[in-house]
Order: sequence, then structure tokens, then C-alpha cells
Amino acid sequence: MTHSLKKEGNYSYIEAGEGTPIIVLHGLMGGLSNFDAVTDFFSQKGYKVLIPELPIYSMSLLKTNVKSFAKYLHEFIIFKGYDEVILLGNSLGGHIGLYHTKMFPDTVKGLIITGSSGLYESAMGGGYPKRSDYEVIKKKAQDVFYDPAVATKEIVDEVYETVNNRNKLIKTLAIAKSAIRHNMAKDLPNMKTPTCIIWGKNDSVTPPEVAEEFNELLPDSELHWIDKCGHAAMMEHPDEFNKIMDAWLEKRQF
Repeated sequence: MTHSLKKEGNYSYIEAGEGTPIIVLHGLMGGLSNFDAVTDFFSQKGYKVLIPELPIYSMSLLKTNVKSFAKYLHEFIIFKGYDEVILLGNSLGGHIGLYHTKMFPDTVKGLIITGSSGLYESAMGGGYPKRSDYEVIKKKAQDVFYDPAVATKEIVDEVYETVNNRNKLIKTLAIAKSAIRHNMAKDLPNMKTPTCIIWGKNDSVTPPEVAEEFNELLPDSELHWIDKCGHAAMMEHPDEFNKIMDAWLEKRQF
């Protein structure tokens, strides 16, 4: 990780740059370093990029759900003293961003989602074998990306450790159920926050039709595709991802 973690109060987070705050929300298996390119780029463009470590494995089991994470995000925004922020979320992070926007619309001036859960996801519900050998986990991790080489040994090791840690596995499955339970299809038509949807054309976890459905249901959204790209566009095609997001932020005058 090129950016050091700050610890303040109940929060651990990365912070870089000065200006309009962009809060980045990582996914279930996603490390903060997955957003290095986003952090480097936007912290030089007049934004303060913040990536809080979400309490995915540290909340009590009863609170291990999308709604609790959205409240945690709200508390972090208050802690930092912000009135309004831009949210960027990948996978589960996109879902948390959407749910937070539903609960606290006045605090979010713009939302960017990529490979977001909230409508449908194939790999989250029961997709993780209970105890598994390394090669099976490696294949699962590689399947998240269009180019399997993006699944570095470090990424595979992290997923393997999670799946073979009983506490983390129980919470992973609780989050998967929570993601299905907190389906947002009925909420999206009432959410007027400007939303940029950036999606990999080859995403097998949240397939392209999910992005199309988000775009149809959200009143003020724009959908952008990245070709030869899986579930984590900001990792597989960082330059293209940053270019799309930058152009959208400029267009909306954020």
C-alpha cells in the first residue's frame, strides 16, 4: 500500500489530497490498496480522497449487515465534519454507498458505483466453499477479473485466509445474506442523487444486465462500460476508470 493508514477515534482510514471529499468504499474481499490509482489520481485533482476501513469483520454478528455499515459510514462523515461528500463504491462498497444515500440523501452530492451489489450478485450468496484448497480459491479469485493475472498471490492469499477463518467466514455469509435482503430495486426510483455507473463488460459477479437495471431504475444516472474488464474496473483498467470518473465529476461540476 502506497498510502499510510491514519487511526483516529474508532476509525482507520487513508487520506490524501485537499479539496472536495471523495469517500471510497471497498468491497467484501477488497483491500484499500485496490484503489491506489484512484487515490493517486484524484488527490492531485483538487479532491481529498478518504478510504475508511469498513468494520466488515469487527462488528457483532447481529450488526454485520449493509444497513449497519451505511450507518458507520454516516458516523465517519460526521466525525470528519463534512456536510456533503462524493461516494465511490465497488461491489459491497457500492451497495453500502447506495444504502447510505437512501438513508442520508442530503449528505451525498454524487455517487459512483462499479460492480455494485444491491440488485443481484452471483458469487456472494453461498458461493464460498466452507473449507477449501488453495487452487479452488485461486480459481475463484481469478474469475472475479477478466485478466486472471490481476489476481495476485497477495489477493488469493487474503481470500484463502478469509474463507479458512471460521469467524470471517460466518460474517462473510451473513453479509451475503444481508446483501440479498437489502435489495434496492424499490428504493432506486426515489433516489435522485446524480450517479455514475462504471461497469466491466465481462463482470461475472454482477453481470452487465445489473448495470443496465441500475441505470434504468435510478432517475439521474449515466452508464459507462469498460471492455475486457471484470468485477473491479478500478483495478483492471485504472486509467480508463479514472478518465470516466473525472469527466463525469467535471460535467456535474463537483
